[in-house]
Amino acid sequence: MRAEAGGPGAVGPGTDGPAAGRLGAAELGAEPGERASLVQFSSAFCQPCRATRRILAEVAGMVDGVAHIEIDAEDRLDLVRALGIEKTPTVLVLDAAGRIVRRAAGMPRKADVIAALGAAV
Repeated sequence: MRAEAGGPGAVGPGTDGPAAGRLGAAELGAEPGERASLVQFSSAFCQPCRATRRILAEVAGMVDGVAHIEIDAEDRLDLVRALGIEKTPTVLVLDAAGRIVRRAAGMPRKADVIAALGAAV
């Protein structure tokens, strides 16, 4: 996965929530994976989002304890702004504690997603 530069939404100090670089069930709207989570921000008419959904679901199915969570960017503008999401798809890789360990914009390659999971598990 090509990592985005720091800036808004970069991991920072703190305890919980997007400003702290940690996301939990309350922010995600779903239960995170035991080992890691692949969080996808999508929009309704985004063609690459559909392909990204398939890739992430396939990778999550290959690795025990990894969840794929898709968030509609238009429905969660608060979270999009807090994390500095500028385009869809954007994928965040979270570790077991909900910390953002990788971040990439655009459709990822399957091999890159698998490699990024290595930083989280």
